[in-house]
Amino acid sequence: MAPPTTADEPIDEEQLDELAGMAVNELGAAYYAPLIVIGDRLGLYEALADGGPLLPAELAERTDTVEPYVAEWLAAGAAGGYVTYDPETGRYSLTPEQAALLADEDSPAFLAGGFQGLMGYQKSLSEIEADFRTGEGLGWHEHDEDVCHGTERFYRSGYATNLVAEWIPALDGMDARLREGARVADVGCGHGVSTIIMAEAYPESEFVAIDYHDHSIEVARERAEEAGVADCIRFEVATAKEYNGDDYDLVMMFDAYHDMGDTVGVAAHVQETLADDGTWMLVEPFASDQVEDNLNPVGRAFYCASTLACVPNALAQGGDPVLGAQAGEARLRGVITEGGFTRVRRATETPFNLVLEAKP
Repeated sequence: MAPPTTADEPIDEEQLDELAGMAVNELGAAYYAPLIVIGDRLGLYEALADGGPLLPAELAERTDTVEPYVAEWLAAGAAGGYVTYDPETGRYSLTPEQAALLADEDSPAFLAGGFQGLMGYQKSLSEIEADFRTGEGLGWHEHDEDVCHGTERFYRSGYATNLVAEWIPALDGMDARLREGARVADVGCGHGVSTIIMAEAYPESEFVAIDYHDHSIEVARERAEEAGVADCIRFEVATAKEYNGDDYDLVMMFDAYHDMGDTVGVAAHVQETLADDGTWMLVEPFASDQVEDNLNPVGRAFYCASTLACVPNALAQGGDPVLGAQAGEARLRGVITEGGFTRVRRATETPFNLVLEAKP
């Protein structure tokens, strides 16, 4: 019998087996994603990190859960390499590395928030599927609340690690300016993580936290109260093209610019609100300029999230142009300069972020 063909070309059975094996691995990973969210919400990872090695019954008792569910959850985690199993004792534990990834929210490697956001995106799947045909969009505010909360938790550790220690010092003269007292706008602030970090680090400066999503601003106010910096921050519900104020020494946008529908118009408005010697800091997902250079695990994660959240939001806001989360420095530089900025440079980078400095 002749081998099956696709487009009149014979199928390479070895390549097919390799691809099928990869798909099975991906399927297992996809099934494990909701289990990460369950373990995160029920405190299973945290209890395992604090008290392991544990039998399933012991973990269930400590977390007020039921053993059959916990036993299956533990085995799934062990099969994926996220939980450690000792076959001699039947006990489960977390290595320090596994705990840093899933149990320690202050760890720079903590990723449970990303899975929470993923589960939120999936609740909008039918709407996004329809939008593939209509070209309509779906705003961030229209997603399930897990999207915003998961995004906050996903980015928090990176901002806490890098913002004050690395990113601000990479901007020309900005650290000293902030210590003396500067006027700062955080546009697209979401739940206010970045604004709060800055207010804690630079108490002499004034901050305005701005987002078009009123519920996110409500959460940001609550977070600021909890952190004890509410008196240092003014909150405003507004779009990036319409926020108030002028003579800002620093305007910040964290992983938000590529989501916006009129990026040229946003750049023009930012320039209007900056002081003559002010700085616009854009923190964007790391990307190279060519698609082929982004075909890696980080690029895949960002392309997927962009399909579910960033592109739909940009289309909901008019989509001219639609940048996506893997826009790359050259494309970002193009829309920023089209909006009126004359100097743009890459100030620094991490494996997950590009940090650009734009000057009028």
